Amino acid sequence: MNKLIGKNAFITGTSQGIGAAISKLLIEEGCNVCMHYFSSNEEPMRLKKIAEDNGQKAICLQADLTNEQEAKKCISEAVKAMGTFDVLINNSGSLVKRSFVGDIEMDYWQKLIDINLTTMMLVTREIIPHLNSEEGSSIVNVASLAGRVGGHPGSLVYSMCKGAVLTWSRALAKEVAPQGIRVNSVAPGFIQGTAFHATHTTEESAKKTIEGIPLQRSGNPDDVARAVAFLASEYDGFITGETLDINGGVYSA
Repeated sequence: MNKLIGKNAFITGTSQGIGAAISKLLIEEGCNVCMHYFSSNEEPMRLKKIAEDNGQKAICLQADLTNEQEAKKCISEAVKAMGTFDVLINNSGSLVKRSFVGDIEMDYWQKLIDINLTTMMLVTREIIPHLNSEEGSSIVNVASLAGRVGGHPGSLVYSMCKGAVLTWSRALAKEVAPQGIRVNSVAPGFIQGTAFHATHTTEESAKKTIEGIPLQRSGNPDDVARAVAFLASEYDGFITGETLDINGGVYSA
């Protein structure tokens, strides 16, 4: 994908898993990257060195993106370092814990909305004025198969939020199309090698889930990264408002 060489990308949630894999692949494809992280900077800093060794620009920025002022500061620092952006990857999100409907507490409800939706809104709102409208730019939002089918028991609120990511992407695509900005989403299915499933999925549940996948294997972060990189590289393309499902054949629209 030579089209990504020299492009500037902002990626949220790059400490591990899907966010780290996306960052790594975009670096390999020639992007300059701004990698946001919330807690651990170990992986972003490792990737930063790889980018710099390749002669590319890379910065790592810590922020709690659920906080409006921190999100504004993060994007301001990114723009100061990179100028105009060509690619935005909204990857931040979390299940936090499983909670059934009768046990949902208001702080848990709001926390999941903030982590999965408010972060995306704030980052997108702040960076849009700095996206490349002359040559075109691309926003890719990371949703989930749970947003399509409802997820496993106890993931009701998370599934709702990821369904909202899909709707947000379709609506935003129409709103910003006149500015040369395309907006798409990816909906990963069962992706092992992430903190999400290491924390919230038992070995027994994982085995049962894989048995129901037509390709007879789980996905991995690189599977998602390749799809995201494709959508990112099509910054001047004709695909917008779409969702790319990455689930081994479990679900197809």
